[in-house]
Amino acid sequence: MGKKRYDNLKRVAKSLYLNGETQNEIADKIGVSRVTVGRWANEGNWKEQRAAKNITRPELVNKILQTIDRLLDLVSESDDPAVVGGLSDKLAKFAAAIEKLDKKVSVVDTVEVFMAFGKWLQYRRRFDPELTPDLIKSINKYQDMYINEQVSK
Repeated sequence: MGKKRYDNLKRVAKSLYLNGETQNEIADKIGVSRVTVGRWANEGNWKEQRAAKNITRPELVNKILQTIDRLLDLVSESDDPAVVGGLSDKLAKFAAAIEKLDKKVSVVDTVEVFMAFGKWLQYRRRFDPELTPDLIKSINKYQDMYINEQVSK
């Protein structure tokens, strides 16, 4: 298989993966082994990219709050002191996670900003002769590199 075909298959596989398809489904669709798709996914951090694409910070905070609510229900139904003691530790960890989410800019935020910036560049290009297609392509390339590096951390 030539490099160009290989790169095209990998690009299609990544797109399918980011849209929620399983590695087995992708392997069947593009005609490579599941092991190959798995290797590509691991090397390219596709799992993290899919998560960043599909989960927003408010959704994540909401899921944590729902978990806290379920834990509180369990404690109120239990007479076991060990359950109550274990809850305080879990609540502290959840509170710390929410605090981190509120302070740190996530990859999702970065992607959203880059998307808005890209739309702005396309609008601006209508009347700004300095915004050439090659310049926009270069900007997109570096934005993609930045996002991939942030996901890899």
